[in-house]
Amino acid sequence: MTAWLRHRLATAAQTRRILGLVRPYMGRFVLATVFLLLGSGIGLVYPQALRYALDETTRSDADLATYDSIGLGIVLLFCVQAVFTWFRHYIMSWLGERAVVDLRVRVASHMLRLPPGWFHDRRSGELVGRIAGDVATLDGFVGGSLSMALRNAVQLVGSAVLLFVVNASLAVFMFATVPAMVTIVLGFGRYIRKLSGGVQDALAETNARIQEAFGAIGTVQAFGQETRETERYRDGTQHAFGRALRLARWRASFFAIATLAGYVALGAILWLGIRRVAAGEITAGDLMAFVLYSSMVAGSLVSMASLWQSLQRAGGATERLFEILDTEPEVQSPPAPVSLPAGPQPLVFEDVRFAYGEKDGDVLRGIDLRIEPGETVALVGPSGAGKTTMTNLALRFFDPTAGRLTLGAVDFREADLNALRARMAVVPQDPVLFADSIRANIAYGRPDATQEEIEAAARRAFAADFIDGFAAGYDTVCGERGVKLSGGQRQRIAIARALLVDPDILILDEATSSLDAASEAYVQQALAEAAKGRTTLIIAHRLSTVRDADRIVVLDRGRIVEQGRHEELMAARGLYRQLVEHQLERPFVDDDPQAAAPLRAGGER
Repeated sequence: MTAWLRHRLATAAQTRRILGLVRPYMGRFVLATVFLLLGSGIGLVYPQALRYALDETTRSDADLATYDSIGLGIVLLFCVQAVFTWFRHYIMSWLGERAVVDLRVRVASHMLRLPPGWFHDRRSGELVGRIAGDVATLDGFVGGSLSMALRNAVQLVGSAVLLFVVNASLAVFMFATVPAMVTIVLGFGRYIRKLSGGVQDALAETNARIQEAFGAIGTVQAFGQETRETERYRDGTQHAFGRALRLARWRASFFAIATLAGYVALGAILWLGIRRVAAGEITAGDLMAFVLYSSMVAGSLVSMASLWQSLQRAGGATERLFEILDTEPEVQSPPAPVSLPAGPQPLVFEDVRFAYGEKDGDVLRGIDLRIEPGETVALVGPSGAGKTTMTNLALRFFDPTAGRLTLGAVDFREADLNALRARMAVVPQDPVLFADSIRANIAYGRPDATQEEIEAAARRAFAADFIDGFAAGYDTVCGERGVKLSGGQRQRIAIARALLVDPDILILDEATSSLDAASEAYVQQALAEAAKGRTTLIIAHRLSTVRDADRIVVLDRGRIVEQGRHEELMAARGLYRQLVEHQLERPFVDDDPQAAAPLRAGGER
């Protein structure tokens, strides 16, 4: 298959997908098409009316009343055509706006179901730019260009037929120039599409860059890098401007050449037609009608060329959006999910292996772990041991590459994804709050929660006192990512959010790491109380926070190397004790002098 044919097929497939956005509103589209046909039909009658009026001037018995009637009829036709045109434009504009809204929601909804790892490889500013900028390109195409394309198609076909009706030989001569016009359109169209995609890429990159700067405004200002970030943004916009100018030059060249070709063809037809009028082969009215129809054909071809460019721009902009929509979520609910047993259930890892990429080594290597209902289990180990990966698998952000996870004997892959995650709540090390009220942030997992339930969760997380201290109380707006609150306040609101859900499984990623000593003591008590009756999985970086865990699981290089209570592991003199001594920066003193042996590379003594 040639590159040209592949490009044609790709363009056709892209066009079908774009037009598919209108399919849910086919009734309105058909109505707009009816108004289009009526308006275009009136436009095709106009040259015939002028033809008749001009030929009437050659009759000796014609009077002014006849011309007045013809003129009035033409004015009425134009008035009716204006009404049809208004309805066509309004309906098609509605379709364009509706298609944009639907596609934005569709893309955003699909992206929200993609795994976190997919977002790690992409910049959030670029993704937002795709939804905001690229989708907007469709508005102009569906709401304007598509309507014009249909009108020009009807006008082109109708004018072509009437050209042969007026004079077949002149029509043959005129259409001999069409292949040259088509060659110009196709030749320019492919390159313009490529340039248009480059402009969209440059804009997305620039938007991503400035959004990163806004997201880290404190760091930018603290290091005095405002000027540098401005220059980076200026460079990015200048680069996008340069690409846009190149696109503009090619579009201008295209329009100039297409217009010149059209007028050259029209001039040749006029020259040939005047000679035939002089020879008495056709009337002056025939030539007038032929020229008008020829202008319609030429205008339609030039407009179709412009619309081809519009399609290329829309295709270039939406190609990346359709790539996102074509990305299948790695984790999905099965077609016929198995119901999870009611009440707390054991969480089991069975010979679990996991790698983040096909070429990457296993992060987890044969994990076997059973966590009983109500048990508090802490995961500890050196950096990169696989602690966070285990919690990501527990939340089913990923599926294991081998082995399985079960909840109440139900394989995670067989359960409904939403039902599975509804059994869990997570408090991350760096909690994210939304630019909304404290009330909305606490109730994020349960939007239907009452004010009493929200306040109860806040009290259990020891957040009620500082919330009541704000003038707006629970209506206080947290700011983007909670920037208006301190780190400890954000952490306690995140804990309250998890407690409000009342999950069977509570996942804590060093949930007290941002608290001061006084607050940490209160929250540790609150978490201990909240952990009663539910499974609690803790990722521990500060080992002092997991001394009271029912069981401590020690990971090293993707394997479980130890597990037990704090006292048991300390007595075992294994990796856990080494980690404790390393954090204390001194040997742990007990009755065994071997416990004080120094820690060597690789975790051995």
